[in-house]
Order: sequence, then C-alpha cells, then structure tokens
Amino acid sequence: MERLLLSGNEAIALGACHAGLKLAAAYPGTPSTEILEAIAKFPGIYAEWSSNEAVAVEVALGACYTGVRAMACMKHVGLNVAADAFMAASTTGVRGGLVIVAADDPGIHSSQNEQDSRNYARLGKVPCLEPSDSQEAYDFARSAFQLSEEFDTPVLLRPTTRVCHSKSVVMPSPKLELERTPQFSHEPGKLVMLPGAARERWRKVLERMEKLTIYAEKSPLNRAVEGSAELGIVASGIGFQYAREVFPNASFLKLGLTHPLPDKLIRDFAGRVKKVLVIEEVEDFIEQYLRSQGITALGKEIFPRTGEFSPDIIRDSAVKAGIIDNTPAKSWPAAGLARRPPLLCPGCPHSGVFFTLSSLGHRSTLPGKKPRPPKLTICGDIGCYTLGAYQPLGVIDTCGCMGAGISQAAGMAKAGAAEKPLAVIGDSTFMHSGINSLLNAVYNQAKICVLILDNGTTAMTGHQGHPGSGLAATRQPAARVIIEELVRGAGVRNASVVDAFDLKAVRAELRRAMASSELEVIIVRGDCPTLTRKRSRPRIINTEKCDNCGACLLIGCSAIKKSESDGIIIDSGACVGGYCALCQQVCPKEAISESIGEAV
Repeated sequence: MERLLLSGNEAIALGACHAGLKLAAAYPGTPSTEILEAIAKFPGIYAEWSSNEAVAVEVALGACYTGVRAMACMKHVGLNVAADAFMAASTTGVRGGLVIVAADDPGIHSSQNEQDSRNYARLGKVPCLEPSDSQEAYDFARSAFQLSEEFDTPVLLRPTTRVCHSKSVVMPSPKLELERTPQFSHEPGKLVMLPGAARERWRKVLERMEKLTIYAEKSPLNRAVEGSAELGIVASGIGFQYAREVFPNASFLKLGLTHPLPDKLIRDFAGRVKKVLVIEEVEDFIEQYLRSQGITALGKEIFPRTGEFSPDIIRDSAVKAGIIDNTPAKSWPAAGLARRPPLLCPGCPHSGVFFTLSSLGHRSTLPGKKPRPPKLTICGDIGCYTLGAYQPLGVIDTCGCMGAGISQAAGMAKAGAAEKPLAVIGDSTFMHSGINSLLNAVYNQAKICVLILDNGTTAMTGHQGHPGSGLAATRQPAARVIIEELVRGAGVRNASVVDAFDLKAVRAELRRAMASSELEVIIVRGDCPTLTRKRSRPRIINTEKCDNCGACLLIGCSAIKKSESDGIIIDSGACVGGYCALCQQVCPKEAISESIGEAV
C-alpha cells in the first residue's frame, strides 16, 4: 500500500478504521481532538462528539456489546470524567473490541494538570499500549482491537502530545473486512453487575491479567534493540525516540505494552547490560516496577519528574549525572517566531462581557487612575474564555476542572459569602458537565448568577460540535438543544438571553441579576469570529479626537495596540469591524468609527 505522512492522531484514526472500527465517540480535548475529526471522514463508521467523556465511553461500550468494534477518545483529564465508565467496561469485559484512547499532555501545553494515564490501566487491570511514532500509532490501534477481543477487555491506548501532533511516515496494512451484524444477546452474568455477578466478573478480570502477563513476555509490542552491553535503556513512547538520539550505541528494551510489564523479558535484558536507565515522561511507572522486582535501575533521580522530554533535556540530565560527557549544541527555535501570551481573538464575543465584569468588579482601571479594591467573586471554567483571567480583563478567580465553576460559586454562596458569586461557563462546557452543576444549584436553591457564554461551538479545540451547536461530527446539520429551554426545563425561573456585542444590554442585565436574591442565568450569545469569519469595514481611530485615555485597550482586543510613536492604533487586518465594534462603544470621546474603504 501507499506510504503516508500522518500525524499520530491521523494514524490512530486510520489504524482503527483498517481494524474494522464501526463506532467512535469522543469529547474534544488537546492533544486528542484530531482523532475523531479524522475518523468522521471515513465512510461506514458512525462518529459522534459526545457531551462528555463518560458518555463517550458508555456509547462505545454499548456498541461493543452488540459485537462490533468501537473506540472512545479523550485527553488525559477526560479519563477522570470517564473513570466510572472505564472501570465498568473493565469489569464486564467486551464483545466486540473496545479501545479507549487517553492522550496525555506532558508539559501541560493545553491542560489544567499533568497526569499519567498508565495508572488507570493499573487500576482497571487493562492492557496499556504506548506508541512512539505514527507507524506505531497505526499498528497499535489495530493491535489494540485484537487484544481487546482475545482477552475480553477494553484496551487503553496512551499517545502523548508529541506523538499525537508530529508527523512521520506510515506504511498501512490491508484493511480488515469484518462481516459483523450488530446484535445484542442477553447475558446478565456478564453485563448486569449486581454484586454476585460483579464478584464473579472480578475473578475473571484477575484471571485475564494473569493471561496478559504471560502474553506480554512474547508480545511483538515489546522488543529489544541490541547495542553496547555497557548501558541498557528501558523506554516507552516518545522517550524511546529521544533516548535513541542521545545514546546511539546503547542497548534498548523498547516497551510498547507497558501494562502489564514483561517480568522475564526485563530481567533478561537487565542481566545483559552493566547499567540500566529508565527513560519515561511524567511518572516513574516502569522504574517503580523494576525496583519492586529487585532490579537496580536509574531513572527519576536523573531525569525530570515533570514536563515534556526532549533530546536536550535527556542529554543535559545524563551529562549532569556523569553518564555521558559530550554536550553538543542545543537545538533552538527558529528565529523570528512571534512571542506573545494567549489572547482572546479580535471580535470575540467574550471580550464585551469580560470588559463589563472587569469594570463592574474594579478589576482594571484607566492608565494613571488609582486601582480600587476588587469587587465581585467570579468562578471560571475550562475553555477559551479562561483567557479572561489575563490582564487587562483579569476577571476569573477560580478554574479547576470541567463544569466546576457553577458548583464552586454555589459552595461559596452556601458558605455565606457576603457578595453573590458569579459563575462563567462556555456553551460546550455547560453541555459537558455544567448542566449537572446547574441542576444541583436549582435543587439546593443556590443564590448565584450563572453566565453561559454561548458562541455556538467548542472553540478552543477547533470548533467541534456539541448538543447546543446543531452540528454533527461529520459537519452535517444535527438536532440542536436550545440552551435557554434546557435551563428553564431544569427549573431555573430567571433566565435571559443578551447580545454579547451590546454592552449596554450586558451591563444592565448583569446589574439586575446581581441585585436579585434568586438564582439567575444569563446566556450571553455571540458568534465565534474564527468560525463565522464575518467581517465588515475595520474601525479606525480619529487622532484629533483621541486623547489616548486607554479605555479601548481595556477590552483586551489584540487588534488594538498602543504605539510609542503613533498612539493607539487599530490593526485593520485583524479588526472584524461592525460585527464587533466593542471599542466604538467604550470610547468616551467617540473617536472610533468605521473606515471609509471597501468592506474587507
């Protein structure tokens, strides 16, 4: 077959497709998002964005119960959400193959924490596969389905950010043509986990682990690469590729199946070399196992316990430990790359409500003005609107995990907070788990104000659909859940909708809701500018009227800049014009207006 240049995510999608995948479900999250986006393009495979990761696993598990092959995909923190469903899948086992992809993010490039999903494999007693490049991502996705069905278990596939997003050559294998008719057969002892049945199934889970441990010793997923007997390196995932670059002459035990680990294979390898190093990102998962078996190995006392590895990091650590003495020149990023903090996009509908919250809450002041003590307690959530925490907006006080903002605000109110807390959550996150928190707030009569920032998409991960977007994973129209109807159906008596780009309306509604002694929900609605691409004539600044007060800078719009030579200017290439015009609304001198040129 034709050689392909694929990212790890694209390779996982293709490998699953060629393994006979019938259904895939996911919730978008970096670095895993592109897996389902690629699968959605394949004919004959049902693909959906589920409302959260637990639902995705449950949908995939239900499909596999009918005998077809199914997959659920998420980022590492999503596996926390799906943990209950994951453990249930481990206990019942499968019928068709079931693969759960949890993409870890060493270095916390786009996450709220750094965690090692291999621990879930150990907890759930399921096999874990770790690809180190796109070819392995493709091969391991195929092998995972075979393992799943052979051992009656879900399989955890754990790529990391660098494998997910980097590209390398893939040689595909012939596609499997599985002739399977989805059919459910009743078997309560396997699928209905009442205590008596669950106890019996758990015995089978333990027996399964014994069989998998034997399999691991001979599995082609683990392999030794013979080199110098002076140094032996045990590595997995992308750490193997980096280690090969730094230690070209060493012997390697490359582990693709990292749970369960092959005891005899590791012992034989360690016995053939004088010194053993374990190189693995994040936790000392493999190293701890070696030490528990009485095998002397160096690992985390040399290499970092946190952050993403690179050849430079491994080399520097090895030099510092006296293992190697060469220090070749480090690789540096290409010159001229822009260095800037993450910002809300020009024309973002969140800018106006954050500006209003900032001004009401005394979070920012005009240049030269004395700062006042901050007012308002604002609980944030996970999404691009978390960027409202940065200056000049500075309006997010808490941010923990998906859907937590509403519950945190309710907790503050119940604890007796003097001021009515606010919660800010995006539409996709509200559908993910925010609705659960809102139901709790209704039930327990929490006197809080909830702002649902509805831009009609899952913006931060690349505009995926969700139940409130009316867009399926295939980009085709789908049924749409109307947020205000959902909120009122949940029991909220005071729910309103305001235009995100009408600052007067946003301010008036916020003042009213904050003065209310009831639970209030305000849906602030405005299209995501990078999705709709709506633009009109950009705004310009009349330098004769402008007194450089800096009010327009407080919106935090990246199209507005202050120049030492020219004062405040608007980047006409970035400004979306009349579809936003927030700067025009806040300028006290009415110095901002529509440009005269042709529409962009």
